[in-house]
Amino acid sequence: MLGLDDRIVALASDGSVWIVLAVAVLLGLRHATDPDHIAAVSTLVAGDQDRATRRAGGLGLAWGLGHALTLFAFGLPILLLDAYLPEAAQRAAETAVAVVIVYLSVRLLARWRRGEFHAHPHRHGDEEHTHAHTTHDHRHARSGAGAFGIGLVHGIGGSAGVGILLVASIESTRLAVASLALLALFTAVSMTVFSGGYGRALVSPPVRSRFATVAPVLGAWSLAFGIWYVASAWSLAPYPF
Repeated sequence: MLGLDDRIVALASDGSVWIVLAVAVLLGLRHATDPDHIAAVSTLVAGDQDRATRRAGGLGLAWGLGHALTLFAFGLPILLLDAYLPEAAQRAAETAVAVVIVYLSVRLLARWRRGEFHAHPHRHGDEEHTHAHTTHDHRHARSGAGAFGIGLVHGIGGSAGVGILLVASIESTRLAVASLALLALFTAVSMTVFSGGYGRALVSPPVRSRFATVAPVLGAWSLAFGIWYVASAWSLAPYPF
């Protein structure tokens, strides 16, 4: 993102095996901060604000494992065979990522439009607390399997390819494969940590009581980003990240 990956990889120049592996870990940990990941996971977690945020770390882990699986599966041929996805396939993968982001954004906005996020006061003894209420409709709850599937799609496209290309620059094939595995693994770790922290923030009293205001802003931002993302996949808009 904005050249940060290149600067991280530069740390491994003429370094030891352990430094190279440490750089792969750093790449994986940083990977969760890419805008496409933030847009997808934030709306994924926020869309089930009542139930899913309480298990947001699990959703992030499922998303991260799906992402890690396809990242490794598609990265291995690049390292071993110098075989790359055709440009048309890469564009299709990026489009699929954009569709996922748009879907999650529209889903969040639709739930907000139906009034499923609103706050109401509860009295506990002499104190009054305001809680956000979410309709308890389990059909809306995002399952781990669903998050895993979204991660599978995201691992094919997105900025994952940048990390793979940087790992492919490592001269030792064995070390490159080990670095790819660490990159994929720590992408899952970083997504778990990010999702868990995001989920805890959403259920905190200050945010929870105002979620009806936060939800449309988050949904609109993610929707705009998804539209921009698909435009950049088709070379209709720049993508500087």
